[in-house]
Amino acid sequence: MRHIIYLITTLCCLVLASCGNKASNVSPDEMASRAAKLYYENLLHGKCEAYIDGFYRPDSIPESYREQLIVSAKQYVGQMKKDHQGLVSVEAVGARTDTAKHVGEAYLLLGFGDKTKEEVVVPLVLHDGCWMLR
Repeated sequence: MRHIIYLITTLCCLVLASCGNKASNVSPDEMASRAAKLYYENLLHGKCEAYIDGFYRPDSIPESYREQLIVSAKQYVGQMKKDHQGLVSVEAVGARTDTAKHVGEAYLLLGFGDKTKEEVVVPLVLHDGCWMLR
């Protein structure tokens, strides 16, 4: 009976280890780049709440302050519509990360409705295995 439990435990560990290897094939730079792109795509699709919730905050904030941040993000989207006919595309260009310090920068190319493009640097922080806006 002990041998069966030992065998099952060993097999479970091997399965978990193999799952972890698949996820680690993606570099931290690529993960940071994907995260930044996702956050800015939330703005592209008008999901300002999701964009605001992507910011790292070590402490909780009052709901009234969160609502102010959402209004500010909506104003930012409105300003982009006024100045450049809106945000129409987000392309990840690259990223640089420092996994020892848990920080990084992602580079995005924002495309606007008036055919202009702008490259932005998005500061990120790694928190509980997830890249968040800083």
